[in-house]
Amino acid sequence: MQPSEISRVQRYLREKFSNPRLRLKKRDTTEDSVEVYLGDEFIGVIYRDEDEGELSYAFQMAILEMDLPED
Repeated sequence: MQPSEISRVQRYLREKFSNPRLRLKKRDTTEDSVEVYLGDEFIGVIYRDEDEGELSYAFQMAILEMDLPED
């Protein structure tokens, strides 16, 4: 993903979730995705997908059972 594209997606997420602490970071190993952070905490990955001329982004977030609050 290009820096301008990363910036646009980051701006969208910050507005959508009303949270300026969300930030995207380019990955060293691949060009088709970025890491998502909330402050300093890694929370997921956004993948870029271009298919038949249509561009979309998929946010993947794993939630560990041990991180969930108690009942």
